[in-house]
Amino acid sequence: MWNRLKRYVMLLRIFLAVGGDSRAEYLKKKGYFKSIGNHVYLQPWNFGTEPHLISFGDNVHVASGVTFVNHDITCMMFNYMDKEHHYRLRQGEITIGNNVFIGAKSTVLYDVTIGDNVIIGAGSLVNKDIPSGTVAAGVPCRVIGKFEDYQQKMKKEEMDNL
Repeated sequence: MWNRLKRYVMLLRIFLAVGGDSRAEYLKKKGYFKSIGNHVYLQPWNFGTEPHLISFGDNVHVASGVTFVNHDITCMMFNYMDKEHHYRLRQGEITIGNNVFIGAKSTVLYDVTIGDNVIIGAGSLVNKDIPSGTVAAGVPCRVIGKFEDYQQKMKKEEMDNL
């Protein structure tokens, strides 16, 4: 019971943290994730049941409503209906590189690596590895452009607004 109470207190502190940067620093201090780099901004407050399987690089920004799923519990259904076999829980790590943005309401599944210099569009379902230097979006998530091209577009828009 004490562990459950400690978890609820931690979740409450995560939920009440003012700003994604302070939330990330608190979780880093607590050793909540497998690893977490510098200059990380985490808007979500729920990181699933296995946050110890999630790694964040440096300069990662995760928008609100992003879900991290580290497991597949269909084994529970199969074990109930098929008493002759034992189905194992499938779970895996999520690894996020450096300089990554994950858009609002995206879902990142287990056994996925998101490379360096990546932008994931809002509402995406990341169910496979995303290579470095790309912009990816969709359900399922797929590469739709280059990170460098998007960065140049942002620079041009900034210059046009001066």
